[in-house]
Amino acid sequence: MNIHSLAVITSLLIASIAQADVAPANLRPTGDTTVWRQNLSDQAWEKNIRKQFFQDREIIEGAEQTILELKAPILAEDASFVPISVHTKIPQTDDLYIKKMHIFIDKNPIPLVGAFEFTPDSGKADLALRIRVDAHNYVRAIAELNTGELYMTKSFIKAKGACSAPPPPGSEESKKLLGKMRMKVVGDLVLGKPNLMQLKIRHPNITGMAPLKIGSRVRPPAFFVDSIEINYNGKLIVKASLTFSVSMDPALRFYFVPEKEGTMLVKGTDTKKNAFSDTYKVSLDS
Repeated sequence: MNIHSLAVITSLLIASIAQADVAPANLRPTGDTTVWRQNLSDQAWEKNIRKQFFQDREIIEGAEQTILELKAPILAEDASFVPISVHTKIPQTDDLYIKKMHIFIDKNPIPLVGAFEFTPDSGKADLALRIRVDAHNYVRAIAELNTGELYMTKSFIKAKGACSAPPPPGSEESKKLLGKMRMKVVGDLVLGKPNLMQLKIRHPNITGMAPLKIGSRVRPPAFFVDSIEINYNGKLIVKASLTFSVSMDPALRFYFVPEKEGTMLVKGTDTKKNAFSDTYKVSLDS
């Protein structure tokens, strides 16, 4: 199932998810609503998202889950640019590795943020990126091992309205620089070990739900980066299928293991079938 099919399917769930957020007045708390919203978020996950993506498969979470940790702000300063990071507790080896990671925002119009595929050449399956959060709800990361087990961690974020907010001022510049990339190794390069890489792609990542400006009724169609593939010296490191829940100018931090100096190749596409690519020379001198 490709990312467009996933987007269509998950968007069909919006109505039922929205209904879950409308409780009778006598059931809605009058004080602190955090627990109430957490429960609504869990309901959206259990009734819709979980079944659609994982059917009846067991997902290990809570105290039994020791594979990954999700870090996110409790209160987002800007709901359109919420930084999150997933930290894994196992190395990527040929025998045991995280082969796929899903990131969801329970009550976003399209709950799926992205599906990320990893290989042993990733070294570590850690991720960092910026997301749009449309309501007070849980962000979840679900890791699938090559052996088939699923592990989940979640974090509650207080934020609202990111998907329907007007594009920020920099969006016009992002359109002009569409597909332009910036890459760099974070810190000193160490051969044979996991190294952290930073990638940024210029793109407006329009949700299709937001007016061009405050007060306007004109809503441009959705237009966002929907795939990224990253290779180093011909070996796949990370492959991602994405939705508009990723912030404008997608920025991604990931790991790779360079056995020798070489070239990082990044290829991407968007929903208008634009294709873009760039390379980065990985060197001990850079």
